[in-house]
Amino acid sequence: MPHTPALPSTMKAWVYSRYGGPEVLRSEERPLPEVRDDEVLVKIRATTVSTGDMRVRSLKLPRGFAWMGRLIFGFSGPRQPILGTDFAGTVVAIGRKVSAFRVGDDVIGYPGGAMRSHAEYRSMRVGKALVLKPPQLSFAQAASLPFGGMTALSFLCKAKLQAGETLLVIGASGAVGSAFVQLGRQAGAMVTGVATSRNHDLVRSLGATDLVDYTLQDYTQGPQRYDVIADTVGASTFAKCWNILAPHGRYIAVAGDLSDLVARRHGEQSSIAGPSSESLEDLQQVVELAQSGAIQPVIDRTFSFEQMPQAHAYVDTGRKRGSVVVEVV
Repeated sequence: MPHTPALPSTMKAWVYSRYGGPEVLRSEERPLPEVRDDEVLVKIRATTVSTGDMRVRSLKLPRGFAWMGRLIFGFSGPRQPILGTDFAGTVVAIGRKVSAFRVGDDVIGYPGGAMRSHAEYRSMRVGKALVLKPPQLSFAQAASLPFGGMTALSFLCKAKLQAGETLLVIGASGAVGSAFVQLGRQAGAMVTGVATSRNHDLVRSLGATDLVDYTLQDYTQGPQRYDVIADTVGASTFAKCWNILAPHGRYIAVAGDLSDLVARRHGEQSSIAGPSSESLEDLQQVVELAQSGAIQPVIDRTFSFEQMPQAHAYVDTGRKRGSVVVEVV
């Protein structure tokens, strides 16, 4: 590791050794990550607990993916004991081949499936999804952007959403759903948000022109047809939405089950599923949109680092609006 004064030899991290509820998490001292020649070491200031963290921790995956989840994450227990898909923090050490960042730079990172952000420090290779943090964004706001923003951006690019098209967002008040609403509006689409009535003001403020309360109305039985449907919470399926998709409509299964992943076309209608992007370019685009004010961070609650299990428990309720942020320092 390059010489940097005042760095500790250990760090605190939240770890888990078995799948389950928030009670499986425990605080533990871990060695400070080593920094390779092409990496930086970041002192994490804020991270989030995402629905992705919740699914990996509990192994409660969409129908048909249980076996695949154990294959990816570990059969008897998690291979990667530290969760956390995104972070914002300050560079405290750099590898000898790094020129793009300096010690003292504030950054936003999205390791995504590699996780390891629920800790005081994380190393990150330059060239991965790591960018400078705009000064007008707080660390909490910055950390809240990547998971939802990059997921929505990736899927909307796959769907080729066009100006003037109609977009239905199921789960419009969550971290991913709120990003879909904002990016859909930015693309010039007419956005309808599906959320409970208590979240309608929020979803409307983000750019939705029409709103549906799924507790009062079955959105799959309405007369409206949509060019793109984005289900961010796994509340529907491609087959259940055929009758409300336009003839050339695209169904986005962000949290879809196996049937959506392997779904064939229905006439000219198509299903889009699979992993979202974790690219540097997509993170840069999301951060630029936030910097310009085109999209805004949506934060439900903020917890301290010591309250990590409580943050997980709140995400487990399924009622969060936007992101749940954990401030590390």
